[in-house]
Amino acid sequence: MKVKAASGLKCPMEDNPRKYITDDPKGIVVPDTSYYQRLVDDGSLKLVPVKTKGGE
Repeated sequence: MKVKAASGLKCPMEDNPRKYITDDPKGIVVPDTSYYQRLVDDGSLKLVPVKTKGGE
């Protein structure tokens, strides 16, 4: 899944807590784990739509 941090926040990566997910509009691809799902559920991370080939 592709995510970005909520505006003004930084969220630590699951496998490297010294590396952060920022509010960069491009987002970052992360594994769909319970750690990232919790951050999405509490509003710390926002899902970024993934563009696919073919325009779908």
